[in-house]
Amino acid sequence: MDSKTDRCIIDQNSIQSILRQHGQADSVHVREVLAKSQEMTGLDMKEIAVLCTISDPQLLAELFDTARLVKEQIYGRRLVLFAPLYVSNLCANECLYCAFRARNTTVKRRALNQPEIALETKSLVEQGHKRVLLVAGESYPQEGFKYVLKSINTIYNTTSGNGQIRRINVNVAPLTVEEFRELKSAGIGTYQLFQETYHRQTYEKVHLSGPKRDYGWRISAMDRAMEAGIDDVGIGVLFGLFDWRFEILALMQHIHHLEDRFGVGPHTISVPRLEPAIGSDIACHPPQPVDDVDFRKIVAILRLSIPYTGIIMSTRETPKMRQETFALGVSQISAGSRTNPGGYSEEQSQEDTAQFSLGDHRPLDEVIRDVALLGYIPSFCTGCYRLGRTGQDFMDLAKPGLIKEHCDPNALSTFLEYLMDYATDQTRSIGTKLIENTLQGMEPDHQKRARTMLDQVWNGERDVFC
Repeated sequence: MDSKTDRCIIDQNSIQSILRQHGQADSVHVREVLAKSQEMTGLDMKEIAVLCTISDPQLLAELFDTARLVKEQIYGRRLVLFAPLYVSNLCANECLYCAFRARNTTVKRRALNQPEIALETKSLVEQGHKRVLLVAGESYPQEGFKYVLKSINTIYNTTSGNGQIRRINVNVAPLTVEEFRELKSAGIGTYQLFQETYHRQTYEKVHLSGPKRDYGWRISAMDRAMEAGIDDVGIGVLFGLFDWRFEILALMQHIHHLEDRFGVGPHTISVPRLEPAIGSDIACHPPQPVDDVDFRKIVAILRLSIPYTGIIMSTRETPKMRQETFALGVSQISAGSRTNPGGYSEEQSQEDTAQFSLGDHRPLDEVIRDVALLGYIPSFCTGCYRLGRTGQDFMDLAKPGLIKEHCDPNALSTFLEYLMDYATDQTRSIGTKLIENTLQGMEPDHQKRARTMLDQVWNGERDVFC
């Protein structure tokens, strides 16, 4: 993509102009935007800028209450769980915020071979995981991109007992259209890639060398992915590198570009904050840190701005912060995560091979138990991917609220699978009560479908979905 086309996606001048014009919104204007957001049709750039100005405690409470209302209307009490699977920390880029950067000699480099990837997968399966996010640095062993394709095949073909990974999402470096076609043929779910920061000058300052220094090649990756037929993509910002208000509006410009060109925007948005990383001063001292109040605002504003797009919260955040954002808009979380190759299957986790520090170190079972105690249904559902309900087809069901007819029963059936096959006694007791309470609150037709599927799981069937 040339620089002219690249600048058609992100117009920094218009973003700065909107932020200046709407930098001091009054309470009347804020409440008008909040009222509109309850229609669940999304918000425009100016309205988003208005919500970014909120600092009054009463208005902040109203923002959070509105986000909670919209989140529950669309997603109910479901919360999808997954785990990242780091297959390699080899990288050709010099990104100042990342432990994997090429010149960081404090990190031990490692690319797992296929038997080691199988062991990692087996460990995740035996915890109860059904969904993984494959992650690799922007450099591969001698076989190049084929290494990623082989890794996907290994993960899908690894089983243990009743379990296996049913859907692999992928976070790897930008690819050509032909490589994206190969990735789609490998059976992936979502292709995920973060711009990190949309602010060009900051981008240049923190990406000193390597392929990732090319802003245009990276921001156009989603165009190439969608040209290749991957209609589920995930984008995100690494908050802390630049002004979070600018980043949100730039994120929306990127979304609007995809919607205008392909008819559908991203399936998910991730909201990581900078966390300490070995050998990175910037990661330990963010240039524009985002405090906890603003971080909650970011999640709430995104939920109101793009109500039908999933929001992902990683284990970078503490258990407390993760729990607080569930109600504000988060719909997917990682759990029991490790950010180093070999982190799941090896007894001694090597911190000197990890990408960043974790805020939530709890094992999967503890996360599920705490989620259930909060009244959320832990879901490992992969039904939409496997039945072709992706991209525009997913949105066509989501916007009128029809997706709940599938998501709610699928969430319950996958949750029951976990409880029967992997949960501790305490978690199983809490979970089965939650399932029954959830059934009681469902509409009769939905409840009937869910009970039928649950009966199948109780009777020994697995991978029951609709």
